[in-house]
Amino acid sequence: MQGKIIKGIAGFYYVYGADEMLYECKAKGIFRKDNQKPLVGDNVEITVLDKQEHTGNLIRILPRKNSLIRPAVANVDQAFVIFAMENPKPNFMLLDRFLIMMEQSDVPAVICFNKKDLASEQEVTELYETYKNCGYHVILSSALEKEGLEEIHEILKGKTTVVAGPSGVGKSSLTNLLQGEVQMETGEISKKLKRGRHTTRHSQVIPVGENTFLMDTPGFSSLYLTDMEEQHLKDYFPEFRKYDEECRFQGCRHIHEPGCRVKEALENGKISRIRYEDYLSLYEELKEKRRY
Repeated sequence: MQGKIIKGIAGFYYVYGADEMLYECKAKGIFRKDNQKPLVGDNVEITVLDKQEHTGNLIRILPRKNSLIRPAVANVDQAFVIFAMENPKPNFMLLDRFLIMMEQSDVPAVICFNKKDLASEQEVTELYETYKNCGYHVILSSALEKEGLEEIHEILKGKTTVVAGPSGVGKSSLTNLLQGEVQMETGEISKKLKRGRHTTRHSQVIPVGENTFLMDTPGFSSLYLTDMEEQHLKDYFPEFRKYDEECRFQGCRHIHEPGCRVKEALENGKISRIRYEDYLSLYEELKEKRRY
């Protein structure tokens, strides 16, 4: 039988089968031998061991559309990253690291700034404009006042979306609001998964509509860029791209070179100074990492 891994914990994989039942499965040793690890979001084949107890063996991972390392999930259409306007204030470096990782994986990212009710209109507008001008879809929401939910539903429709963000930004509150009356969460499956109401400790897939799935993931407080040379970092800042080919020197890194159109755009207020300073810091970090 085919199904989808909706949660993995302590060596067990919970597979939502084609018969709309949830099976607790162990992975066969062949995966260890082939150095292949099943991921939440994987489409798989299982053999059912006990229909009554809903147990089975995971025997095959079907070809993946893509996979991410952090969070460790597979077959993602887009990322929905949530940061708060206040409590805690947004950590721009953390947000930019996440966006770069999604650019690396070729996964489109949507940014949601939650708790807009706690910020001034000027703060909200500045944040919105900063990332909108980079080419990202930005949504402003308030889980407390149930604002922005319609726009979020529209973005999620018909897609598998990984939801990510630091702890304390209201990620679980928003995710719970988006689920509405999902039967899967209110029935036996919810009991079997022992899903906590507020804190997500393991990635899991939640159906929220027809062909619409959320991948809820644990909160993160740090992210590190891997498998990247510093000279390629500029390629993952979408707002640099339209100026890149106009730079005087081919392969311009937009730091010390004369005739750099990115630095010119920065001085003219067309590129965010926050983003550019994060670029410089990450460039130095990658350069330092290469030295060691």
